[in-house]
Amino acid sequence: MNLKQYIIHKSKEIGIDTIGFTRADKLDHMIDFLSERKKKGYDTEFEEKDIISRTNPTLLMPECRTIIVIGISYNIEYKKAHSKDIKWFGLLSKSSWGEDYHKVLKSKMEMLANEVSKVTDFKYTICVDTSPLIDRQIAKRAGIGWFGKSCSIINDDFGSYIFLGYLLTDLELEEDNKLEEKCGDCRLCIDACPAGAIQEGYIINTKRCISYLTQTKDRIPYELREKMGKKIYGCDTCQQVCPKNREIQKGSTEEFIPKRTNGIVDIEEILTISNKEFNKKYGTMSGAWRGKNVLKRNAIIALANIGDRDCIGLLKEALNDESPMIREYAAWALIKIDNEEGTKLVQERLFKERNLEVSEEMEGLIELWRKY
Repeated sequence: MNLKQYIIHKSKEIGIDTIGFTRADKLDHMIDFLSERKKKGYDTEFEEKDIISRTNPTLLMPECRTIIVIGISYNIEYKKAHSKDIKWFGLLSKSSWGEDYHKVLKSKMEMLANEVSKVTDFKYTICVDTSPLIDRQIAKRAGIGWFGKSCSIINDDFGSYIFLGYLLTDLELEEDNKLEEKCGDCRLCIDACPAGAIQEGYIINTKRCISYLTQTKDRIPYELREKMGKKIYGCDTCQQVCPKNREIQKGSTEEFIPKRTNGIVDIEEILTISNKEFNKKYGTMSGAWRGKNVLKRNAIIALANIGDRDCIGLLKEALNDESPMIREYAAWALIKIDNEEGTKLVQERLFKERNLEVSEEMEGLIELWRKY
């Protein structure tokens, strides 16, 4: 029996859209790149800090010989139906429309491992976006797709709308050939990036990436808040303009259909719902891992960018939120929407504010906007 062909066949039965195989060789060519990236400050708090751990699969699994990489498309057929009852809505990236992809991919890979176990004994470790290894470089080497200028893996059949996962295994299997990049002279993703995060040379300044900004708990610079628009979690801009994402196959994984959220966020709702209600509606999506307050903060930024004075009452309530972060961003949004009224409300809040950092931020905002 050809074990590799058996695995490929079973992967299709399970609902895995694309699969590739690569040796567990070190990614030594990435060490200098990661070091330089770190010097520039492009690394984030979500990444493994030890570069060697990111480039050596055998540190994670000493017996590893072959890495089986899978890709599942989240580009499902679905048309948003915006409710007339929602006054202000924010946007969710397609990657966070449905169920948490970590759980979906892990389940698929566990099913695949069970099928392989029926015909041979083997050891394996499942990884889905949370291991220290560089997922996209492993996927590139396994022939899943090529590394695009957007720094996404682009698959010939499903474009860049694919989630990646992989199994480190002790199996000895023939590896697939990596694909050469096909972006050519195209630079649409570079030009379209809202905050100018994508740079020439297949480099991304992650600290300016809107997707990162919607996840970080660090203070977001004022100018980048304005670049976020109405995005509550994630950003699809570079994928939407990519020519390689036209006329591609749609995914069929039903878990990625946004049955609960419709792919959008009711801003007023997310600013006022309880933790229990939040977990019931949003708790199963991948974006929920950052917690309600991060999404509330993003919703406040969206309101500031929408600029509707009707939301001042809602933001006034947020000025008294138990979270210092929410109070801080509410102050910024109020002053941005209406300098005079917002400044008045923030000054009133200052008399009650006991958090030193928030007080200093509010005072700084008032001083900044007095110049306009």
